[in-house]
Amino acid sequence: MRTKAGRILNALGWSEAELSITLVSDRAMAALNRRTFGRRGPTNVIAFPLDGPGTGHAPPVTSGGPPPMLGEVVISLETTLREAEEAGWPWEELLDFYLIHGILHLLGYDHESPGEEAAMEAKAWELMEVLRRPAGEAGS
Repeated sequence: MRTKAGRILNALGWSEAELSITLVSDRAMAALNRRTFGRRGPTNVIAFPLDGPGTGHAPPVTSGGPPPMLGEVVISLETTLREAEEAGWPWEELLDFYLIHGILHLLGYDHESPGEEAAMEAKAWELMEVLRRPAGEAGS
């Protein structure tokens, strides 16, 4: 996941950034979903931007100091496995998709309106293609 997260961030222009990725059970995700959003049951992915939503643009280049910490992406493995089976997807690909989705949220992408949703989905599929290319291939 670390390598894939790095490839995603690089493709988005965030080569100097950090994030936390946490994989949890449905039980843990349901508790987190309840505490955070007041919703019942587990969800597939939740993102927690460290300093609020970003702009989606790469940070200014700085010399010295640590890279910016974007936040945390939390993914339920049980939900991922179940939803992959229901959709007929390989679970590893759906896990990649949820990782991308979470990272996009950390960078300020959202899906509150149809236009935002379309832009976020298009960017997610573009990044899925980045992950499908062999590492080191041009454009990845």
